[in-house]
Amino acid sequence: MIIITQPTATEEQIEQIVARVQAFGVEAEVSRSESRVIVGVVGPEELVREKLLANMPGVEAVVPVAKPYNLASSEARGAASIVDICGVSIGCDSAVALICGPCSVESREQILSLARKVKDAGARLLRGGAFKPRTSPYSFQGLREEGLRFLAEARNETGLPVITEIMDARDLPMVERYADCLQIGARNMQNFSLLKEVGRSHLPVLLKRGFSATLDELIMSAEYILSEGNMNVLLCERGIRTFETATRYTLDLSAVPILKAKTHLPVVVDPTHGVGLRAFVPQMSLAAVAAGADAIMLEVHDTPDVAKSDGQQALVPETLSKLLPRLRAVANAIGRDL
Repeated sequence: MIIITQPTATEEQIEQIVARVQAFGVEAEVSRSESRVIVGVVGPEELVREKLLANMPGVEAVVPVAKPYNLASSEARGAASIVDICGVSIGCDSAVALICGPCSVESREQILSLARKVKDAGARLLRGGAFKPRTSPYSFQGLREEGLRFLAEARNETGLPVITEIMDARDLPMVERYADCLQIGARNMQNFSLLKEVGRSHLPVLLKRGFSATLDELIMSAEYILSEGNMNVLLCERGIRTFETATRYTLDLSAVPILKAKTHLPVVVDPTHGVGLRAFVPQMSLAAVAAGADAIMLEVHDTPDVAKSDGQQALVPETLSKLLPRLRAVANAIGRDL
């Protein structure tokens, strides 16, 4: 249920509305836009008496939400959300953000070198895996805390905020010491205990779509994070499994406008994992910007042929530099910047 306040509602009236909702034994999530305040009711709606709320001073309307995700729904805020990661705004009409870096942090020299190069190429945020979920237990699993330290050093040198994956809730305090944004990988999209833990974190969360998940399942996973109080969530389309074998996955770009219609959350596209072949990543990046993505996440590596993970899909820095003006041209064509 969504309670929409009148434009003239006072802070005292809003506090009384929230108190009335809480008196029914459910939670109230307050969202503020330029013109009014929206109070989202979090909990079983059958406990709430709509007529009592509708007659309260300052209330313009009480709107039942037919969707199973109250907090993530587009009605919950009345406007698209903007997630701020250390001064980089993602969402709404903000410039399309470029998130770049290697699949895995392999050494201090590697991540420092790549951080400098992707920044020079136009990246606004640095990605890199210190914990790597791999299909084989014998594959490179990441440098763990040492990798996190290298990422933090790269941020300190370049000023690029760091996005890195968390796989285990037990590692959250350690990852929070080094990272600026937490990534939940596709394999953990429905790891509900982990989602609840990052929902209590002070850091923004980038939530990747599982490779066999529907869009509604992705949104419901985001709802787990939002319901714990963390409203800074980014949804990421990274390709899904289909019958097609020409690419590693099938990049579902229809997810971008659909997610933007269903939710208020910013949408990120990861073309690197979506196709899994570097030759096609630039074209799909351009298409993702045209589809309305708020950010593009790309894997970049100096020497991808000897990378410890997913080298076949990583761009080299020179290709990224050539791609940037083309991305900017597409962004400008749809009224945005990059």
